[in-house]
Amino acid sequence: MAAEPEFDLVIRGERIMTTAGIAAREVGVLDGTIRALEPLGNGLRGRRTIELAAEETLIPGLVDTHVHVNEPGRTEWEGFASATRAAAAGGVTTILDMPLNSIPPTVNVPALEEKRAAAKDQAFVDVGFWGGAVPGNLGDLRPLHDEGVFGFKCFLLHSGVDEFPPLDADEMEKDMAELKGFDSVMIVHAEDSRAIERAPHAEGDQYARFLASRPRGAENVAIAEVIERARWTGARAHILHLSSSDALPMIASAKRDGVRLTVETCPHYLTLLAEEIPNGATAFKCCPPIREASNRELLWQGLEDGIIDCIVSDHSPSTLDLKDLENGDFGVAWGGVASLQLGLSLIWTEGRRRGLPLEQVVAWMSSRPADLAGLARKGRLALGFDADFAVFAADETYVVDAKKLKHKNPLTPYQGKALSGVVRKTFLRGTEVDGEHPAGRLLRRGMA
Repeated sequence: MAAEPEFDLVIRGERIMTTAGIAAREVGVLDGTIRALEPLGNGLRGRRTIELAAEETLIPGLVDTHVHVNEPGRTEWEGFASATRAAAAGGVTTILDMPLNSIPPTVNVPALEEKRAAAKDQAFVDVGFWGGAVPGNLGDLRPLHDEGVFGFKCFLLHSGVDEFPPLDADEMEKDMAELKGFDSVMIVHAEDSRAIERAPHAEGDQYARFLASRPRGAENVAIAEVIERARWTGARAHILHLSSSDALPMIASAKRDGVRLTVETCPHYLTLLAEEIPNGATAFKCCPPIREASNRELLWQGLEDGIIDCIVSDHSPSTLDLKDLENGDFGVAWGGVASLQLGLSLIWTEGRRRGLPLEQVVAWMSSRPADLAGLARKGRLALGFDADFAVFAADETYVVDAKKLKHKNPLTPYQGKALSGVVRKTFLRGTEVDGEHPAGRLLRRGMA
């Protein structure tokens, strides 16, 4: 009589990306968790068995800690169903949703409850939430933390939406001191409002003019402010979407000094170039902006040197009309790049050109963001972790077609770009994501 299968799912392949590198392995999944990781040929038995093709690599599901879903309130920009379908199509199995662009913004517990209610039955991947730090909500930070937000986002200049106003540096410091009391993290959109007020205005279709309106200096001044306030309070701080390579020496120095600082950058800063952006091409508008080729090279060096910790999307879509496509006016268009589905292919295409191994690219997009968020069961293919995987064909190529992406609004600066690396299947806790049966969970800090 044949023995009963031990596992719900067994995946076998020559290329399984473990924490010790890519190796020939069998993975056994039981109750949504990785319970066995053994040499290929050991014959694990599962109710379902998948044999990977020779060109496929099993990688841990990616973790994207910077996603603007915009539901409720601006669901026509992006909603939980469309965003999490796009995430799964790109091999992303966990997202953390930003506290703004939805209405109400996530700046108190009732707003968090509204957001959770909107997400509950629509998520195809796991979803966690950041809280917001705005003027006057100091007393809401601890209750939000206790309700499971992963940390708090603030802006040091106008956020783009009036319902999420910025903090000045002194207010940010007060909030950081509060967060230090329960070891939460302040994540900061670091551009200095005074520097931007004094910069040229961005109206018109000239990309060079828009770039001049968001100078590197504005980022550098704001990052210096974040570093010193983190140093004074002892709080954890995280720099969002770093685009200015000028700030790297100061960040490296702060880290050496023991300031509790982490830093992310995004695919658009690592793959696109200011010199190549056509005038009027507002799909490329984001803040801080895409900068020059020399800057991009230094950002890659900052990643390789460990000064930048991780790569996340800052997926910030809008409706097509808000991008002012008819006039191409950078002063009017909404600033944000839609790339949630494309991040892995973008970074792999660029990274392999630079001789970087797939393991490094995936670590920047899986284990590193999971560590930032304290997601102790995510981002690695290892025993005891959630069985979140993607089957990745690293050598397969495709051309980006915005109309075929799962995002709600078919606009991307990568339209027509040839990319390497196709996600063929995505698994959430051992179950293949089919785009029809939402099985994502809502995560609370400390539970995952």
